[in-house]
Amino acid sequence: VQLQASGGGLVQAGGSLRLSCAASGSIFSIVSMGWYRQAPGKQREMVATITSGGSTNYADSLKGRFTISRDGAKNTVYLQMDSLKPEDTAVYYCYAHIKRVVFRLENDYWGQGTQVTVSS
Repeated sequence: VQLQASGGGLVQAGGSLRLSCAASGSIFSIVSMGWYRQAPGKQREMVATITSGGSTNYADSLKGRFTISRDGAKNTVYLQMDSLKPEDTAVYYCYAHIKRVVFRLENDYWGQGTQVTVSS
């Protein structure tokens, strides 16, 4: 199973970016997907998650600015980031909890990370 993230980049404060992450491989079902981020010198923190049923969870500080969504048919999760602030600068990691085809084993998977830089 692989997670391929894309959509990061450099944006000015107040701007928007949309991240995408596609899961591929021997997937029976995706239990949940989400995004975490890690800023320099800080611990990785949860940004948002979404279950297969569409239930979402956001970091309190990001509610109202970030929106997570998913396309089940494409095994893809999106993160729409609006009103970006310099403190949103971080490497954003895609995450998925997946039930594999083989023996229906469940595992956590991480993407390679995509850099988001917000200039002031």
